[in-house]
Amino acid sequence: MKKLAALISLAATLSAPAWAATKTVTLSVPGMTCEACPITVKKALSKVAGVEKAEVSFEKREAVVTFDDAKTNADALTKATANAGYPATVKQ
Repeated sequence: MKKLAALISLAATLSAPAWAATKTVTLSVPGMTCEACPITVKKALSKVAGVEKAEVSFEKREAVVTFDDAKTNADALTKATANAGYPATVKQ
């Protein structure tokens, strides 16, 4: 009986919906003024827990960030870039 209960519990756990979702946000980072700036912005974003991918473009002055919304959010991302010296805003 204990094995049956454990099996049912395991099945319920594995079939439960995932509450977290992967999201992508584009940040405007107008303060990038040289070719080396994107390296600093990308490092800052990559250190935020939950960030899966960060692509930073000097030419567009923006960063496209993919992250787990259960672990972080856009506010944390903009705070990370600001703390690195590159204030950012979410592009609409």
